Amino acid sequence: MKIVLAYSGGLDTSVILRWLIEEYDAEVIAFTADIGQGEEVEEAREKALKTGAKKAYALDLREEFVRDFVFPMMRAAPLYEGYYLLGTAIARPLIAQYMVQIAGEEGAEAVSHGATGKGNDQVRFELTAYALNPDIRVIVPWREWTMKGRPDLVAYAKERGIPVPVTQEKPYSMDANLLHISYEGGILEDPWAEPPEEMFRLTTDPRLAPDEPEYVEIEFERGDPVAVNGERLSPAALLARLNTLAGRHGVGRVDLVENRYVGMKSRGVYETPGGTLLYHARRAVESLTLDREALHLRDRLAPKYAELVYYGYWFAPEREKLQRLFDAIAEDVTGTARLKLYKGNVAIAGRKSPVSLYDQRLVSFDEKGDYDQKDAEGFIKINALRLKVRARVLGRE
Repeated sequence: MKIVLAYSGGLDTSVILRWLIEEYDAEVIAFTADIGQGEEVEEAREKALKTGAKKAYALDLREEFVRDFVFPMMRAAPLYEGYYLLGTAIARPLIAQYMVQIAGEEGAEAVSHGATGKGNDQVRFELTAYALNPDIRVIVPWREWTMKGRPDLVAYAKERGIPVPVTQEKPYSMDANLLHISYEGGILEDPWAEPPEEMFRLTTDPRLAPDEPEYVEIEFERGDPVAVNGERLSPAALLARLNTLAGRHGVGRVDLVENRYVGMKSRGVYETPGGTLLYHARRAVESLTLDREALHLRDRLAPKYAELVYYGYWFAPEREKLQRLFDAIAEDVTGTARLKLYKGNVAIAGRKSPVSLYDQRLVSFDEKGDYDQKDAEGFIKINALRLKVRARVLGRE
């Protein structure tokens, strides 16, 4: 049989590749998605072939990832449980989409992945696979084999001459893409333990960041960012530029204990420098250009959207319908935000838009504008009516 394996080049998927060959007598086709890992992608392809893969794909999906997944998601301004910018979650549907596509092209009857039976990724990969091909078979070694954890995998790999990337100096797992890096497991499983400073790769220690603030301007057109400091960039190049700018000022670190979809809590540490800037810049421009009720409606629905992305329902009808609503609202988001970066912090320093709804004459205390202050009396009395009625009732008890 043929199996397409989503392959990262790490310990888990390297062991899985060999295990699938031995246990299923399978031809394994490895697929590695380049969504911002850099040189690791070609290294993974070569390692897959050396480990026994019949064929190995390494596809550059960076532009598609940012354009078709990150930017649409960010039109919703979603945060999972108030903090998480969904950097890992948003990458999974793209990887699974290509995993299923390659299976079709190669005539493979099954796909496989390296997600454990305890995490969210297994759900994200498999919901996507079934949504795109209801007849696909999914093989998940972590739910089949007798190996219990990383020590067993290390022993298995050493027995078969597979290089082991996990060391005592870095006893945690990482997942990287253009939007973020996530760290979990190992020494991070103790929620009381502070992450080691040497762990971080995208962001400077805020204490060592420049002593002078830096200003960054991000321009949006009809919902999406298009330029940084006046320079128009492709989606992937724009996010990479913001990662560099924010990273040198230590912006974008998050440490949280989150609720996984499968029911347990887990501790994750994230670096999302460019995404953090995009989140704050978007909200700054939205404050000028979005009607109050449209903005409030989006913000009421954004937590549900974030939940759908986190759980793995990117290709579900409810996410797609919410997306159409958020895309329509985002059509009005055109303008520029100026951000101030300093020692791990990002502050809004200014915002402007050619379609701004902000009327300085209307809001000014120094000008009357089109607003008659006497109208406020009736407005307040009408809105106070139910409160007055309730007060009288409570007063009679």
